[in-house]
Amino acid sequence: MKLAISSYGTDLNSQIDPRFGRCAYYLVVDSDNMSFEVFKNESATLGGGAGIQSAQFLAAKGANAVITGNCGPNAVETLAAAGIELFGGQTGTVTEAVAKYKDGRLKQGMAPNVASHFGAGGGVGAGRGGGMGQRMGRGRGMGRGRS
Repeated sequence: MKLAISSYGTDLNSQIDPRFGRCAYYLVVDSDNMSFEVFKNESATLGGGAGIQSAQFLAAKGANAVITGNCGPNAVETLAAAGIELFGGQTGTVTEAVAKYKDGRLKQGMAPNVASHFGAGGGVGAGRGGGMGQRMGRGRGMGRGRS
């Protein structure tokens, strides 16, 4: 079974990255022999659609299941369409996640556990335009903020 796990690092002792579409790396682990491939998540910096692109990428790599922390609605829908099982809400190391999967201790769920664009950054003040004039407001909307 090929398990795709969102990860902060590039080895089996790395911590699970809670952000599915914007994680640093994906480790695709063969649960039978623990061999794995590492893929840098090229979709992490996209303005939108990171979860969809990531799900499509992992489907193309032959993943049968995804183990991650959080997964938004568009990614969930794309994974389901590809027939990939989702195990969200996970923490710990990649090795621990594979062991839990093999022991049947992970609960499968195909429901999103965060809103769209979760993990995209933002923070206080993002998304309200740029204040005076016709600014673009950090790329998060059309600006047009007027005082």
